[in-house]
Amino acid sequence: MAAPDDDGVVLLDPNTMSADGTVAVTAVEVSHDGSRLAFATSGAGSDWMTWHVRDVGTGQDLTDLVEWSKFSTVSWLKDGSGFTYTGLEPPEPGTAYLAESRLPRVWLHRLGRAQVDDELLYEAPDQPEWLPKAEVTEDGQFVVLLISRGTFPEQQIHVLDLDDRDAGLRPLVSDFDSTASVVTNVGRTFYLLTDYRADRQRLVAADLDHPTRDNWREVVGEGLGTLVEARHCGQRLVCHYLQDAHSLLRVCELDGRHVRDIPLPGICTVSEISGRPESDLLHFAAGSFTESEALFSHNLETGATSVQRPPAAQVDSGAFVTEQVFVTSADGTSVPLFLTHRRDLSPSGEVPVLLYGYGGFNQPVTPAFSVPQAVWLERGGLLAVANLRGGGEYGRWLGSAGWSRSGRIAINGRSNGGLLVGACLTQHPELFGAAVPEVGVLDMLRFHKFTIGWAWTSDFGDPDDPAQYRWLRRYSPLHNLRQGVRYPATLVMTGDHDDRVIPGHSFKFGAALQAAQGGDAPILIRVDTAAGHAVGKPTDKLIAQFTDFLTFLEYALAQKEPRSD
Repeated sequence: MAAPDDDGVVLLDPNTMSADGTVAVTAVEVSHDGSRLAFATSGAGSDWMTWHVRDVGTGQDLTDLVEWSKFSTVSWLKDGSGFTYTGLEPPEPGTAYLAESRLPRVWLHRLGRAQVDDELLYEAPDQPEWLPKAEVTEDGQFVVLLISRGTFPEQQIHVLDLDDRDAGLRPLVSDFDSTASVVTNVGRTFYLLTDYRADRQRLVAADLDHPTRDNWREVVGEGLGTLVEARHCGQRLVCHYLQDAHSLLRVCELDGRHVRDIPLPGICTVSEISGRPESDLLHFAAGSFTESEALFSHNLETGATSVQRPPAAQVDSGAFVTEQVFVTSADGTSVPLFLTHRRDLSPSGEVPVLLYGYGGFNQPVTPAFSVPQAVWLERGGLLAVANLRGGGEYGRWLGSAGWSRSGRIAINGRSNGGLLVGACLTQHPELFGAAVPEVGVLDMLRFHKFTIGWAWTSDFGDPDDPAQYRWLRRYSPLHNLRQGVRYPATLVMTGDHDDRVIPGHSFKFGAALQAAQGGDAPILIRVDTAAGHAVGKPTDKLIAQFTDFLTFLEYALAQKEPRSD
């Protein structure tokens, strides 16, 4: 914790929470008056969350403990007397890392009480695919309930008036016909971010007493970029757009009139925006492929922007350059591709390339700093990040543009990006010199049977539906390996406690790929212990992981001659 002009003191140190450093802080939320911190811990990389409360003044934890929460945030009541959270039934012993995660409920926890006394705010036992979460409005009057179906982006919104609890939940958006989220409210008028009649999203005002779409009033219309979020700060709206996959910040009045754009440091991603309606002070964090995140402040009244905390990574960002090119996809669509490299690097046809992609769940891949990627750049590699629509167009383009050739191109992706790598590997093994699928979804016929996998049918399709089964069978990496094919060098990476994409995906794919390999390139698997899908690794584990990752790429791409096939 710190004032804006001092270094502060440590309030929470995850490194002290376990002997081996595998307990991570996975979420935090500060009460409105700043006196309490709710924080969630997760062990060994698991998605299961346990919530604690710390007194900011003393640094001591209260007795409150909330267990068996998952994919949850908390939202404090205005007076700090409690918070909302999402929780699940405790799993049967021995099934915590495999059993389906269904039927979450929304609860209100009051400080000083045991979890068994928490108040149930919402459940839908007849809707096993509904995923609810709750937010308390900034004025403290309402609890907003947002309900999605699996990972579909569309949401319902229902509102509970804390001054009129007997009225129960009232619908603000009663169906799943559009995306919708609450930005703020002014009394009973709610500002919604939605794609209704706006593919790139817009802001509308909805009256809680007359909530139908016919009564919505447009505040900020659809623009050239995608409006991904908005914040109510200083009695204005701060709108965050993605313009060609990088950030733009725009300040508007509450009636939608444009005030100014906030200057940003080049091609970057704004990752956090914070502020309050009653204050003109706005803070935001921004980073890029060549600079770690910096913290900025902006005065909404004067328009002045300053750096509060500079980038921490000791990288000479001036030695690198990021450019954006546009590649024509298979259907003729122009798709952006970021290229980052040393300034002294030029296309030679032999540059080692790390091609990264994700491509799913409405999650764009935007400029972000990564230590292993920075090492790759310093050693003379090209980082190519695709804002993709699928296919092998980028691998081909990197060759035709003169940067590299197939034997010098490595593909990498995590989770859904691991599926992308597996699909590229099985469909076009000749395009790549190396492949690293991390915690990938690789068995498309059984992914829905474990933990939260059932929710992904929104993106992938449902294996239990005969027609959709045929789609999945055609691209499932595990089921499209061919005996005797010369596959590129591959390093499959997973964690033994991954309870989002269970490690069985990687185990089966790695073994099947080894059995099918018709060439002499190595097929390896790296299984990290006491590690999961995304979080919870101590520094020594991260260093070991990144060292193995980079060493493998250096070895695999070291060949000098193009493949004969």
